[in-house]
Amino acid sequence: MPAHSECAFDVAPGLAMRCRRYSGGDKNPVICIPGLTRNASDFADLAPKIAAIGRDVTAVSLRGRGKSDYDPDYLNYHPLTYRDDILLALDKMNVRAAIFVGTSLGGIVTMLANESAPERVKAAIINDVGPDLAPEGLARIASYVGKSAGSAETIEEAAMRIRAINEVAFPDATDDDWIVFAQRTFHQTEDGKWALDYDPNIARGLAENGPAPDLWPAFESLKSTPTLIIRGAISDLLSAEIVERMRKVHPHFDYIEVPRIGHAPMMTEPAAWGALETFLSKID
Repeated sequence: MPAHSECAFDVAPGLAMRCRRYSGGDKNPVICIPGLTRNASDFADLAPKIAAIGRDVTAVSLRGRGKSDYDPDYLNYHPLTYRDDILLALDKMNVRAAIFVGTSLGGIVTMLANESAPERVKAAIINDVGPDLAPEGLARIASYVGKSAGSAETIEEAAMRIRAINEVAFPDATDDDWIVFAQRTFHQTEDGKWALDYDPNIARGLAENGPAPDLWPAFESLKSTPTLIIRGAISDLLSAEIVERMRKVHPHFDYIEVPRIGHAPMMTEPAAWGALETFLSKID
């Protein structure tokens, strides 16, 4: 599997968005955008698989996540800001158009990017999110974002905490899986403890930025863009009912449902990867 290199782009004065780049080939490149509190490491398994079939892949950590700089103005933690950051990153990489892979918030950013700059989105792979969000999933996310009980003493304790939040979505995950999950969700601090790897002020941005933008026009803009929708079969954020409403607006998107997975698939599950690989084979 291809190894990655680290990269960074200034998205505002003194504020860098950091990423991982995987070299794969000269087909249309891929940019991977993670969920609300997640970072580029979420794609540590998926990105090399995509690179291995001939595409350069860049996995980003949005501002305030992972190794990217935290924004001193938490009101900038907003989907429209992230959209602009991603388009700026493409400019700095001299990439005219890319295949967007977006999980949750990353899927929202993908829709918004396609709406404002459709020429930059060669194709869209949207992972477990739609233009409406199921209230059960929103309530679960609101219950933990920015509400850490402090650092964990060990990676095992960190795994226990993240398992308590996410086990509903991954009922078949093993103890080892939860350790890996924790390693991608926490970072080790100088005192050896483990802290969540995002700015807790993201929660303040969510609370104070007001209603989210209407995403239905952004989703409708995808009608002229090759689109794959991936849904976890037990997702509490993208319901089957929302998918049916999406079909009425955009009846021709490709679709896969990943069994026994909730929010959100890693996209390396056999069903998800098979659909994703087939979809990519149709794109230059």
